[in-house]
Amino acid sequence: MTTSLHRPLTDTAWPDVVHVPAGPRAVAGARVAAAIFRHAVQRLPLQVVLPTGVRIGAGGPAAPALRVHDLPSMMRRLATSGLIGFGESYVAGEWEANDLAAVIAVFARAVDKLVPSPLQHLRRLLLAAHPSADRPTSAQSPGNVHRHYDLSNELFAAFLDETMTYSAALFDHPTDAVWGDLAPAQLRKMDRLLDQAGVGPGTRLLEIGTGWGALAARAADRGAFVESVTLSSEQLDHARRRIADAGLSDRVRVRLADYRELTGSFDAIVSVEMIEAVGLEFLPAYFDTLHRCLAPGGRIALQAITMPHHRAITTQRTYTWIHKYIFPGGAIPSTRMLRNQASAVGLTMVDDLAMGVSYAATLRLWADRFDEHRGDLATLGFDELFARTWQFYLRYCEGGFRAGYLDVHQVTYRREGDS
Repeated sequence: MTTSLHRPLTDTAWPDVVHVPAGPRAVAGARVAAAIFRHAVQRLPLQVVLPTGVRIGAGGPAAPALRVHDLPSMMRRLATSGLIGFGESYVAGEWEANDLAAVIAVFARAVDKLVPSPLQHLRRLLLAAHPSADRPTSAQSPGNVHRHYDLSNELFAAFLDETMTYSAALFDHPTDAVWGDLAPAQLRKMDRLLDQAGVGPGTRLLEIGTGWGALAARAADRGAFVESVTLSSEQLDHARRRIADAGLSDRVRVRLADYRELTGSFDAIVSVEMIEAVGLEFLPAYFDTLHRCLAPGGRIALQAITMPHHRAITTQRTYTWIHKYIFPGGAIPSTRMLRNQASAVGLTMVDDLAMGVSYAATLRLWADRFDEHRGDLATLGFDELFARTWQFYLRYCEGGFRAGYLDVHQVTYRREGDS
């Protein structure tokens, strides 16, 4: 068994969850936050049940319900940390929801209107900036990856399907998907990417972001020769064992490497939901690598999470709960950013499939599975606060895709001038 690298959430581990903000600023700000919160939810299709039993919100009896247990503490967190405080308040048990993803989806649909416009300009002054240590440089990216993907292979196995695929599946009928549909949908996703990249017998394939090795093995089964790179030592070990057990070691090489240091010429390149770890400032370097490593006549197939362009611009300097607790240094681009960066290096988009509804279904199945296996986390070294953190993370993302605030695309590129 792999030893968990995560410490229990204690006063010395994640103090901002354990301790409620104190001091004059927190107390005064809580009153302002409470007024903004009430003003926002009174216009939303929600039911918010306050500790006194009073209900606010524009939602009827069937609307998603948010029940507040500790209003003063929740408002202090919102006042001092914004949406980071909103997530920390959930983890601390200060509020609950009957359908957490649905509640998040309601907020996500109204995100541009939750805070009055005059106060939005104060956000940069009041909220924390990105830590410089999280900037996804070549020196610091391994540490960012380590903090998420190296938590424990057993942790991820507790909620992923047997393919150990940690990205959006592609369902035929996503809204009706059940657990047994997930693994076939993951294989469908992989096969479409490989088809778009033209991967077949003898193809020299570069995979940027190995995951746990499922796509590399799938490509090798087609007869391709695969070079796959990752920054996760846990994933490296698992992928190498998987490749060896499948008898594919002569066709797949998996190694630790940063995308910026890659060289060589490949007939095809695939990269699945790795671009989110690149950071917006390093998108030019990422696309330069894609162009540099693609042989004439080759194809690139990416799967990328995206958000609307105006939100990507507005939030590009925002330090979020996801940054702090889940994905340090990450950033979600817009489709316009992808198109502009590809064009800048001489790549032309030839296909684009939006599949956000499938990601909402994928996350719903993961979160349901995670909830079913929460009792197993203690044996891996994870405590209840960690479980609530990841429960919030999975449902938070599900809600974003349900609302259409987030999307995911499979995008195919070729070199300009190639037919």
